[in-house]
Amino acid sequence: MRTLALRPARTRVMSAQIYGYLLLLPAMSFLLLFTHYPAVATLWESLFSASRATHPAHFVGLDNYAALLDDDIFIQSLWNTLRYALITVPLAVMLALLMALAVNQRLRGTALLRAAFFIPSLLPMIAIANLWLFFYTPQLGLLNKCLALFSLPAVNWLGEPDTALYSLMAVSIWREAGFFMIFYLAALQQIDPRLGEAATIEGASRLYFFRRVQWPLLMPTTLFVLINAAMNAFRIVDQVIALTNGGPDNSTSLLLFYIYRTAFSYWNLPAAAAMTVVLLVILAAVALLKFKLLDKRAHYQ
Repeated sequence: MRTLALRPARTRVMSAQIYGYLLLLPAMSFLLLFTHYPAVATLWESLFSASRATHPAHFVGLDNYAALLDDDIFIQSLWNTLRYALITVPLAVMLALLMALAVNQRLRGTALLRAAFFIPSLLPMIAIANLWLFFYTPQLGLLNKCLALFSLPAVNWLGEPDTALYSLMAVSIWREAGFFMIFYLAALQQIDPRLGEAATIEGASRLYFFRRVQWPLLMPTTLFVLINAAMNAFRIVDQVIALTNGGPDNSTSLLLFYIYRTAFSYWNLPAAAAMTVVLLVILAAVALLKFKLLDKRAHYQ
């Protein structure tokens, strides 16, 4: 200890910094290996042509990106993904918040209700697909049975371009709202109960208390949930494969699904890499925009 005390202050600070970086080294290694290196490798892959048996890959620069502008399916998949995100993200977040407010009470059966809301997020996609096919099956599905009670014509929910994408949206909202509810519920339970008692004494309504007290305190959680919901909306693929396989007429072809099909059905890896880079840029822009707009309004306790 006496020897350590005699060391110069700069040496002690440097030793502490080195020790800190050594502690971070395992996490940084995994981050570089499984996040940053694949991103750089994908960017590099997108600058080459597809390798064929008689034509090896060669450098083409930005030609793969230029080709995306002439790819009608890519444009449609991008538009489908944007529409999918713009509808599912706010609805899933709003539903999650309402569910959290509903179960944030000490009433009989609340624990069972919480479990019922959260269970859909635990189910595997194949189970969810089979469950919702029971609702969407033409003529025999539960939704069409309900329509028949009112003498309304049956709808081919997953077979019509006008309804297929919205049917997928309903599945996503149902699946993700319960998962996001957990974050809102945890945040609500961290709010000091004395604030609610003071609001009750002052005669404030529940709506006024939520708007003026709870909602501002929930902004950090909302920012976190919105970013995760947007990421999930842009990387949806298993649900598309299980329910529609991109049809009908590419009306449910989302961007990640088209990347998957381009890479592993058409074996055009450079084109898939170029689309992946576009997807990464969109996700980064969405995250930065939300941090720019919402982080200033977030109140961190």
